[in-house]
Amino acid sequence: MKLLIIEDDVPFATTLSRRMSKLDFDCLCVHDELNIGPQCQAFLPDYVLLDMKLTASSGLQHIALIRQIVPDSKIVLLTGFASIATAVEAIKLGADEYLTKPADTQLIAKTLLGTNTPLDIADDNTMSPERLEWEHIQQTLKSNAGNISETARQLNMHRRTLQRKLQKRPVLK
Repeated sequence: MKLLIIEDDVPFATTLSRRMSKLDFDCLCVHDELNIGPQCQAFLPDYVLLDMKLTASSGLQHIALIRQIVPDSKIVLLTGFASIATAVEAIKLGADEYLTKPADTQLIAKTLLGTNTPLDIADDNTMSPERLEWEHIQQTLKSNAGNISETARQLNMHRRTLQRKLQKRPVLK
């Protein structure tokens, strides 16, 4: 099970690669958009995790190239900037699934494998309070379909404070 992880956030990609390797995935990380085509051609992955917001481009721009190189691979787009419009566009461009960050290892593996069976994943670290807060904010935002004002009300937080928290990168642990 070859997994290509296309993610410009190196610490996140490394953590994700390590965790997916524990589930018997053979992982390769690509951090630079210029290497997507050559690495995909050389590795020929069965599965691709593609970050939507890369350093210099959108992951959406790379779906067609990946699909051309490995037409039978399962492509899952990961994003910290979820919207219905980008989800629809990703699927139209050829992505198989669309997940919002932060997505835990269990959810990513289930999505890649297309299974609802619980996987035996031993979490090697407990979540920090900062990461737990980030997860809670993202879940609430998702349940409100991306509506920041409604999410802020539900979290009993000022809208601008929520916007500042959303602009920060998610804490890894």
